[in-house]
Amino acid sequence: MKIKDIELANISRYRSELMGAAMLFVILFHVGLPREDIFFGLRRMGNIGVDIFLFLSGMGLWFSWTRNPSLHRFYLRRFLRIYPAWLLMASLYYIPDYLSAGFAGHSGHSTSLIDLIGDITVNWDFWLHDELTFWYIPAILFLYAVSPFYMSLVIRHPIYRWLPVAMIMWCILVQYVTPVHEAVGHLEIFWSRVPIFFIGINMAAAVKRKETMDGASIWMIGLMFVMALASSIFLEQVKHGQFPLFLERMLYIPLTVTTILLLNRIFRRLPDTVNKVFRLVGTLSLEAYLVHDHFVLEYVERNGWSYWPTFLVTTLVTIFLAWMLHALLERFITPIENRMK
Repeated sequence: MKIKDIELANISRYRSELMGAAMLFVILFHVGLPREDIFFGLRRMGNIGVDIFLFLSGMGLWFSWTRNPSLHRFYLRRFLRIYPAWLLMASLYYIPDYLSAGFAGHSGHSTSLIDLIGDITVNWDFWLHDELTFWYIPAILFLYAVSPFYMSLVIRHPIYRWLPVAMIMWCILVQYVTPVHEAVGHLEIFWSRVPIFFIGINMAAAVKRKETMDGASIWMIGLMFVMALASSIFLEQVKHGQFPLFLERMLYIPLTVTTILLLNRIFRRLPDTVNKVFRLVGTLSLEAYLVHDHFVLEYVERNGWSYWPTFLVTTLVTIFLAWMLHALLERFITPIENRMK
């Protein structure tokens, strides 16, 4: 029996569901688990939720840019989508942290009022000192800032779609070329995620054209998925802390793409009621990212519950708070977006 061709358009069709799955992966990754636990290596694979976010974000930017290549409109829409939520949650986190640190006589994340303003506005301590509290936000804002220029370049000169290979080479230089490592090596978590974002942009054109892959390619996709997943689990379970993380994150590139393609086949067969749950989480993924770790999980873990109850309670509380935050912000953002149409 001939295997049905793989429709790349499904990546766009199930984008919200994929974002929802990615957010759940991230929560699974952040819930604490002892290194000795047999599930430790697999739990660490939740880290690819970030890579899935970046791939899908890059793909979405291509759709947006090719529909209306206006730099002003592009930046304004990205700003409205991310910055209000970031500004509110960063203020709720960094201001109390700064005040309590000063009162207790110890150093918090922000060491001065100027540092506090920098942390709230652009999270500059991530760029300066690899402060990872909300690292994804400054990272994605930077990628949003440069992506229109990349998209314009590859539209005019398609050969530059190969630039992600140069980005992978850069990761190697950052790790092993001493002067480069000393200058920007503290941003490894960012550099090693840059290629998958631009690969998402590159793949978007094929998705938009509704191209297909021969159904027989599912065996190659499955092989790459198993190789990348098994290798990553082994590295985490057996050699955690003994290798440069960027090496594993290079494995995340094929793991991310194959995971997305395989998840699409699952979402295509799931009841719509189940898909709606994933779509809801995906719609709230930005707010859930900002809320779940430092405003929910940090307090849930104090109860000393085992892994799965902690994950379940954290997820439920996070989605509720993320929905409230999303609804609050939409009251102010939607009228502005409507005026832009």
